[in-house]
Amino acid sequence: MNLTRWDPFRDFVTLQMNRLVNDPFARLMTPAETVGGWFPPVDIHEEPDRIILRAELPGINRDDIDVSIENGTLTLRGEKKQEEAIESENAYRLERFYGSFARSFVLPAAIDPDHIKASYKDGVLEVVVPKAEEAKPKKIKVLSEGDGAETRTEARTARAAS
Repeated sequence: MNLTRWDPFRDFVTLQMNRLVNDPFARLMTPAETVGGWFPPVDIHEEPDRIILRAELPGINRDDIDVSIENGTLTLRGEKKQEEAIESENAYRLERFYGSFARSFVLPAAIDPDHIKASYKDGVLEVVVPKAEEAKPKKIKVLSEGDGAETRTEARTARAAS
């Protein structure tokens, strides 16, 4: 599995291009209206027996987070609600993101979807996806002649003699 650093600018440009192609009226909207949702940063790493995903979701209630898997794709959905409305005329800065988000990640085919676990603590969602038994690395013991293994020559000689 390749490690890809999240680039918010790339995701923003991709989102804007998709909206331009898919929604011909997007050009008529103001920039604030076209930004839409936000994308929480995610780290994904693989261990021998599992895949771990961690997403930063500060300020989101656990009940507003949905984790699902379908056809090998893990999807995170949620919504960050604004605590109180702020009049934009009275604001010096409004930099925090609010609204819905959705992120999807294609996982290796050999996972165990029945044993996926998700936990949420201190604004970080952790999803642990165990690998299926056939995907886990297995050590194969290499035998030597002293361990009872036959060489090909000995096996052929034994078959020819019988």
